Amino acid sequence: MDERPSARLQRMGLSLPAVPAPVAAYVPAVVAGNWCYTSGQLPFADGRLTAVGRVGAEVPLAEAYRAARQAALNALAAAAAAAGGLDRLVRVIKVTGFVQAAPGFTAEAQVVNGASELLGEVFGEAGRHARSAVGVLALPLNAAVEIECLFQVQA
Repeated sequence: MDERPSARLQRMGLSLPAVPAPVAAYVPAVVAGNWCYTSGQLPFADGRLTAVGRVGAEVPLAEAYRAARQAALNALAAAAAAAGGLDRLVRVIKVTGFVQAAPGFTAEAQVVNGASELLGEVFGEAGRHARSAVGVLALPLNAAVEIECLFQVQA
């Protein structure tokens, strides 16, 4: 069985989307040495946000989880484009997830699991990573979640 990330993604029935265009003055990802840093990625699919509003109010937990998964897929696309292909990404080092949380919402970790679990499926053991899941007052474009990643790139 092929253990390359691209083969795992294909077996999952997924493909990398087009890299979403930045919504401000930044680039989607930067490679420096053996590291690829992604900018915060929103849950865009087919040119629109999949979840808008505060999680725990306008956005239910299950929808936010799926949005985090989509944002992580977008981060993978950005990193792969910057690194020269998905299979050049050899390890997930760190994931930071921001959740636009309603007052009293404290399940940010469960939301960001959407991103972490996707990356684990794509990278296997190399997908285990350090992580932060942070509740915030607002996100760009009123997105429910934003995900940024740090990947190790093949030397």
